[in-house]
Amino acid sequence: DFPTKKSEKKYIRKCKRWDYLIVQSKFVADLAPSAFKFENTIMDTGYPRTDILYSSNNEEEMGRLKEKLGLPKDKKVIMYAPTWRDNSYVSAGYTFELKANFRKWKEILGEDTIVVFKPHYLIINTFKDDPELDGFLYSIPAQAEINELYVISDILITDYSSVFFDYAILKRPIYFYMYDLKEYATDLRGFYLDIHKDIPGEIYMDEETMLKAIKNEVYDYSKLNEFNQYFNNHEDGNASKRVVDILYKAVQ
Repeated sequence: DFPTKKSEKKYIRKCKRWDYLIVQSKFVADLAPSAFKFENTIMDTGYPRTDILYSSNNEEEMGRLKEKLGLPKDKKVIMYAPTWRDNSYVSAGYTFELKANFRKWKEILGEDTIVVFKPHYLIINTFKDDPELDGFLYSIPAQAEINELYVISDILITDYSSVFFDYAILKRPIYFYMYDLKEYATDLRGFYLDIHKDIPGEIYMDEETMLKAIKNEVYDYSKLNEFNQYFNNHEDGNASKRVVDILYKAVQ
């Protein structure tokens, strides 16, 4: 999820076991030693997992993936990928109270659009099917490969999930639906980023306002370009090769 100060303790424990830390930008490389007490080798290579966003970013591969997922090939695809909340934990895991009126989404976005709903893997409850949304809303299992969903999605809607870091590489619009921003920012987590300046898209607390912005293609691509230059500046589709080359030299 969003880089937060609350996540420091978790990563500090994990970092003690690592010899290498792969990062996608100078921002993370500079942050890691102080925030996570990481003292070993930082690999400024970009993430190997994002290489697929370059190799599969073509019409042929997108068509294959849509067929695999059972999605129509002739409609705009919007992925909605919200995350869990710290204060919604029960004994079985995290729950998620969905604040999305998908009937309204269908009404505003129109028949030429479909929505792929992908919840965070920690969320235990699932969205209940609505027959009126057949052919518009596709609920994808939380464990599904999200990189494939990135490739076939024309637009991403998220909230505090870190999915936007990877998705931004595709240079496609990102909308942030943060209906509980005030509560989340003050009571739940502190952010490393200035969400009002750094994230690659506008924040929407009102659902209908966001949907109309999407319908009218209201999006500032300059924010996306600035974000990638700062937060994804090691990503170019060749991260896997760089990682392998470094490790190969290390064992010689």
